[in-house]
Formats: sequence, structure tokens, C-alpha cells
Amino acid sequence: MKYITFAIPCYNSQDYMERAIESVLKGGKDIEVIIVNDGSKDGTEEIARRYEREYPDIVRVVSQENGGHGEAVNSGLLHAQGKYFKVVDSDDWLDEEALLKIMETLRRFEENGEEVDMLISNYVYEKVGASHKKVIHYRNCLPQDQVFGWSDLGHFRIDQYILMHSVIYRTELLKLCQLHLPKHTFYVDNIYVYYPLPHVRTIYYLDVNLYRYYIGRDDQSVNEKNMIKRIDQQLYVNQTMIDMYQMKMISNKKLRSYMIKYLAIMMTVSSIICIRSKKEENLKKKKELWTYLKRKDYKTYFKIRYGILGQTMNLPGRSGRKISSMGYSVMRRIIGFN
Repeated sequence: MKYITFAIPCYNSQDYMERAIESVLKGGKDIEVIIVNDGSKDGTEEIARRYEREYPDIVRVVSQENGGHGEAVNSGLLHAQGKYFKVVDSDDWLDEEALLKIMETLRRFEENGEEVDMLISNYVYEKVGASHKKVIHYRNCLPQDQVFGWSDLGHFRIDQYILMHSVIYRTELLKLCQLHLPKHTFYVDNIYVYYPLPHVRTIYYLDVNLYRYYIGRDDQSVNEKNMIKRIDQQLYVNQTMIDMYQMKMISNKKLRSYMIKYLAIMMTVSSIICIRSKKEENLKKKKELWTYLKRKDYKTYFKIRYGILGQTMNLPGRSGRKISSMGYSVMRRIIGFN
């Protein structure tokens, strides 16, 4: 049995994918690695096939027409045979010591006849040129060394929300809840994390810095210029998340509160990208997004719109937008993203 499947979506990744693959292989024979070649035009396929030949009991290659990051994740999940599932982007990598602790924990679960729906660990912003590497941990808001549920959540700071980098899901849970990400769309990692949450019953937090999140390439989707170019995709993902759940249907109060705050962050990101584009058409799209939330779920809209983030993103006039933009710049420096 494979304890965990690592899916590595690759698109024209020949220059850096080997670091990602080598890092997950440190998990040994108890892991499965699925390299998804998403219609690459460079040497990605050749590199992937070489690893498949060298590690026939661990590595499998899935080649497909280009469908985007979400479709590559869909393919990885479709072919996954491991009990747990994690996505590792081809320009990122895992820490060896932390990975071995993760594997030890999964083996212990299996030996004791236990399983969890979601395992959380820390991630590190590997930002080019930064002397200090920002670590996102959860030790102040999640119990440690025990299986827990949503009622045991503590208070999350704005930089602590669970991202694709920090989460490992039970494979069968993702398949049963019918997770399927949109094709040819960026920013679907938010859907990947958000949609399964109400299906999760048991959680475990391991305080290790597993995932190294690389920031530094000009063509990365989180580069601000690229986010402005792809604002329609960001807005589409945001609207898709609004459509997923009526918050009043989420019975656990702490989970409901967490999901509303997560949605608030998405609304903030979408709004600030519209503002920083300085285009009238995007300012109109920002207004339409807030109206969309108001129409779909008024109670959630009211909580987000009149919370701190919502008020900051909706200050009136050009001077208000300037203040919103300055606040975003400060937050970006503090947290260390894009």
C-alpha cells in the first residue's frame, strides 16, 4: 500500500521540475509520485519518463493535452492510489526532514488503525532575494499531537489560512466529495482547499516546515502583473466559491466562521487586483462581484462587507482606492507573498 500520492503538475517545467521530484522521492517506497505532463512543449516529458524508468514502483507519468493546473490536479487525483493525496507544484519542493516525519505519522496512523481526513503542516515562502524566509505555521490556532475536529479551532491570523501548500487530504474524501477543478483557469488552488472543508471530520496538525513555496519567476501566476492580466479568472474562481455553499447550511459554527473569513480574503484579493489595475472596467467588475455575493448570500455579504477587510476594499473615490492599495502593499511586505 502507498501511504501518500504526490501529484506534480508540470507545464514546460524542464528547468526546475527535477528539484520537486527529487524532494518527494525522499519519502521512499511507501509513496507514489504522479507526474502530470500538461501538454508541455519542452523537455518535460523526457525528464518525467526518465524518472518513471528509474523508479518504476514509485513514479508514474500521465501525459495529456494542455488543460491548465486544475486539470493536471484532476488527472493526478483520478490516477491516485495512495491513501492520502498532496499536490506539489513543479517549481516548489519539500523539506526532507519534515517529509520523513510526515511519513512516520502516516505509518503510525495505519499501524493503529486510524485515519484522518486532513493533515496540515507548515509552509515556507522561498522568495528570491529575501534574507528572511517567512514560515506560515499554525501552532497558535491548532491542537498538536492529537486528532481533532472543527470545534477545536483557535483564532487564525490573516496570514495563517490553510492553503494548498499546507494541506494533505485523504484521497477517498476528495473522490467522494467529487472535487473537480475548472480547466484552463488559474487560482483554482483556492477551490481545491475550500470546497472539501465541510466534508472533513478529522484533522491532524504536524508542526513541521514541509512545503517550500518558491516565489521569484516573472511568469508565476501570483506575480501581480499576471494577476491583473488574468483578473477574469480570479473573479471566476471567487464567484465559483460563492456559489458552493450557503453559509447558513454549515452547521459547525467555527467551520462556518473560518469559511466566511476565507471568502473575505478572496474578496479582498479580487478587489485589490481590480483596484491596482487602475482600469475603469475592472472597477466595475469589482462592484459586480460584491453585488453577486450580496444577491447569493446576503448574511455572508453583510459580515464580509462591513468587516475590516470589506470596508478597506470599498473606501469611496480615488483617494479611498489609494488607501486600499497602500494597505495591500503593507500587508504584502509583512506576509511576504508575491
